[in-house]
Amino acid sequence: EALGRAYEGASRADGWNPRRAGASARADHRADGRELRNRARTLASNVPYIAQAVEVMVTCTIGSGIVPRWVGDVDGVTAARWAAWVPCADFDGLLDFYGLQAKAWGTMKVDGEVLVRLRERRVGLGVVPLQLQLLEIDWLDSHRNEVRGSNEVIDGIEFNARGERVAYYLFDRHPGDVGLQTAMRESQRVPAEEIVHLFNPARPGQQAGITSLAPVIVKTRDLQVYEDAEQARKNLETRWGAIGEWDESLLEGVKLPEGVAKSGAGPATLDLGELAGGGIIGLPPGMRNPTFVQPTAAPGYVDYVKHQQKMIAAGTGVPYEFMTGDLSEVNFSSSRVRTNQYRRSVEREQWTLFVPIFCNRIAARWMELQSLVPGRVVEGVRPDWTTPKWASVNPAQDVAADLAEIKGGLCSISEKIRQRGYDPELVFSELRSDLERLNNDGTLPLLAA
Repeated sequence: EALGRAYEGASRADGWNPRRAGASARADHRADGRELRNRARTLASNVPYIAQAVEVMVTCTIGSGIVPRWVGDVDGVTAARWAAWVPCADFDGLLDFYGLQAKAWGTMKVDGEVLVRLRERRVGLGVVPLQLQLLEIDWLDSHRNEVRGSNEVIDGIEFNARGERVAYYLFDRHPGDVGLQTAMRESQRVPAEEIVHLFNPARPGQQAGITSLAPVIVKTRDLQVYEDAEQARKNLETRWGAIGEWDESLLEGVKLPEGVAKSGAGPATLDLGELAGGGIIGLPPGMRNPTFVQPTAAPGYVDYVKHQQKMIAAGTGVPYEFMTGDLSEVNFSSSRVRTNQYRRSVEREQWTLFVPIFCNRIAARWMELQSLVPGRVVEGVRPDWTTPKWASVNPAQDVAADLAEIKGGLCSISEKIRQRGYDPELVFSELRSDLERLNNDGTLPLLAA
C-alpha cells in the first residue's frame, strides 16, 4: 500500500478525477470544440486585452505577408505571374493573398481551425485561374457521421481505410447566416484536394483544431466578472449614504408622503432617495442624528488584475507587455529577452504550421494551374518563403549584426533584404539607377569623399 504510488501527482487523495480520462483527441474535440469556439469568439469580440493578444499573434506571425522567392525562376516569369495573381486571390474580392494570410491565421487562433477552398475560376487575362475562399469551420457539417463503402465520415470529414482525408462535407452557406434565402440544404461532398484545413494538430491523431484561447477562457471570464463587480463598487464610492433616527414628534403639522404613517405601522426602513456629492442636503421630516456613510476603496485591485492578466498572457503565449501595453515593469534587457523567446515561438509556428499547411499547399495548386495561362511555364521552380522582419529594438546593433552575418558568409544580402520586407530585385535595380544618376551628375565622388 505504501509503495502503491510512485508519483504523488497520480494520487487521488485530493479527489481530482480528470474529465474523459483516456479519450482521444477526436472525442475531446467532438465534446467541447464547438462550445470552446463560441466562447473564444465572445472573448475576442468583447475583452480588449484578448482582442489585442489575437492582433499581436497575427501581426508577429504574418505581418505584411509571408512572401515567396521563386528559386529557379531565372527570367522572372513566375515571379511576374505571381505578382499579377496576388491582388486577385480573394474569392470575395476584398483582400489580396497576403491579407488572406492574416485573416486565416487570426481565424485559426480564435476558432481553432479554418477552411480554405481552392476554387478554379478565371479572374483576368493572363492571371492564373485560382481564387481562395476562406470559410469558418461552421460551414463544415460536423453532425454528418456515416459509412460510405470502405470510407468513414466522421464529423463531416471523410477518411479512407488508411485514415487519409478524402473529402469534406460543406454547406452552401454559413448555418448562422441571415438573408432572404436562409434555408439550409444538405451538405455537399467536396474533394479534399480542394480544401486547405488550417489548424494546429497538437495531439497525435488530432483531426480538428481547438482554439488557442482554451486555456484562458475560464480565467478571463472570472476576471471580467470581478472587474464588473469592481466597477459597480467604484460607482458606489462616488455616492454618500445616510442613516437617521425616526422621531414622530418632529412631524407635527407635516404632511407625510403617501404610505408613511406616524405610528409604528410604517416600514422599518424607508428609502428617501440619493445624496448628491457636494450638495447641501436638508434632512427629511422626522429624521434626526443622521450618520453619513461613504464607501471606501478595496486595496489590491491593480495588483490582483495585473497578476491575473499575466497568467492569461502566459496561457495565450503572448508576452504580457504586448497584450496589455503595460511597460512599467520592463527594461531594455528584460524586454529583449522576452521578445526573443516569443520570436522563437512565432518562428516555430511559421515554419511548422503556416508555411507547410497553408502557403505550400496553395503555391502547389497555383503552379499546377499555370499551364492554363498563355505563355511559357518555367519548369523546376519552387517557392522559398520569407517571413516578415521583426521590428528592431536597437537598429544600430541589429544592422551591425546583419552586416557581420553577410561578411561572414552566414547569410546573403538578398535574404537580409527579404527579411526586411523588400524585394531584392527592386532594391538592386533602384541602387543601380541611383548610383548611375549620382555618377552622371558628379555627386557620387562627393558622397564617397
